[in-house]
Amino acid sequence: MSTRTESLDETRRAQPGKKIKNLRYWMLGWLLLAGILNYMDRSSVSIAAPHMIKELGLTKTDIGLMGAVFSWTYAFCQLPVGYLIDKIGARRMYFTAVGLWSIATSLMALGQTMTHFLSFRFLLGIGESPNSPNCSKITTAWFPREERGQAAGIWDSGSKWGSAFAPPILTLLSLSMGWRAMFLVIGLAGLVLAAAFWAFYRAPEDSKRLSDEEYRHILAGRDDVTKPKAKLPWIKFFTYRQTWGMMLGFFSSIWIWNIFITFLPLFLQDTLGVSIAKTGWIAAIPYLAAAISAIYAGRITLMLVRRHGKTAIESKKAILVWGCLGLGVLLFIVPFMHNLVFAIITLCLALGLVAAIQAQSWALTSDIVPDTHAAQFGGIMNFGGYFGGALAPVLTGIVVDRTGSYTPSFLVAGVIAALGAVFYGLLVRSPIHESVSADQA
Repeated sequence: MSTRTESLDETRRAQPGKKIKNLRYWMLGWLLLAGILNYMDRSSVSIAAPHMIKELGLTKTDIGLMGAVFSWTYAFCQLPVGYLIDKIGARRMYFTAVGLWSIATSLMALGQTMTHFLSFRFLLGIGESPNSPNCSKITTAWFPREERGQAAGIWDSGSKWGSAFAPPILTLLSLSMGWRAMFLVIGLAGLVLAAAFWAFYRAPEDSKRLSDEEYRHILAGRDDVTKPKAKLPWIKFFTYRQTWGMMLGFFSSIWIWNIFITFLPLFLQDTLGVSIAKTGWIAAIPYLAAAISAIYAGRITLMLVRRHGKTAIESKKAILVWGCLGLGVLLFIVPFMHNLVFAIITLCLALGLVAAIQAQSWALTSDIVPDTHAAQFGGIMNFGGYFGGALAPVLTGIVVDRTGSYTPSFLVAGVIAALGAVFYGLLVRSPIHESVSADQA
């Protein structure tokens, strides 16, 4: 056994406990559940939108503004959350974040004016901001490097499963109980999840349920944390081209994702004539395709590494570059699909590529920086994505209100997707820690 493994084994609490086989995948299950609920809460406004427009006299611009306020708050909060996760730990941050965003979701049931709704969406942005960086942090702790692409694909698929479950489940709740009760129900579900995670989750070094064999497997593919931690302030990341490549590349997918997460139900109703009752089930189909794609993309990266000798960065970049190019083509096609079946097929392919791009972007963060900086770097990437992507829903709402058409928004999104391939392809070529070492040499 290596000195490193011996040193780290000593930090474990040698208390007896029942061991669980492949415990790291059980931990991944918690992240998947959080992602599902996270996006059910996030997409709840798009489900309630027709009722809010009718009952409260809101406009599509108002609905888009709620999406923008959430996204901007979420974006700016990305900058400190990486530091906070490292400071208070992943377990405490998960509990706090899920609890806060669940309270914010429940408060939407009490809203009467745009001021109320914008305030609650602001609070939701704060609460949801730690989720992805925290998932990245937990994945880095629990999975060896070669498995992180697949792991990230699984936990990131939660955002797609959540978006798939949201339309049918939330539509059913809103039609049977009212849109205000819908917000209360999913808010309560989040509080239950937060409490359950607090009771169950422990870091690998502290887990009584983790076998020695699996612990050594995790250590074998992890950065050597017994080495002195490099001091790299978060502001320093902005001096590297890799950071800008990840931020701009992620922005391209978030711009497109925000359009769908805010307006897909309304797009189906306004453009393809789908009824409100049927929207929930039909809107779920593209998100189901996205969830499957996020997971499968991770398996492709694992295959490229193990069977074709690609590096971790090369395998993920293949998904990112070709995915962005394919997405750009599909978005140019979407507004011209007037047959419902063909439109849904095109939307499935488009959202499938969005999901693959987002999942592998998160997986790539731990290949670009040392494990000790994964949460901070992931937060910076997410900040870049949502800071610019926040404009997508409000601009889409304005365009639709003024022109009655979604076509301009999809065409612009297609160009942005193609640019994402350029950002990933040209700016993300090597790990930042290699650049740091070169600078210090």
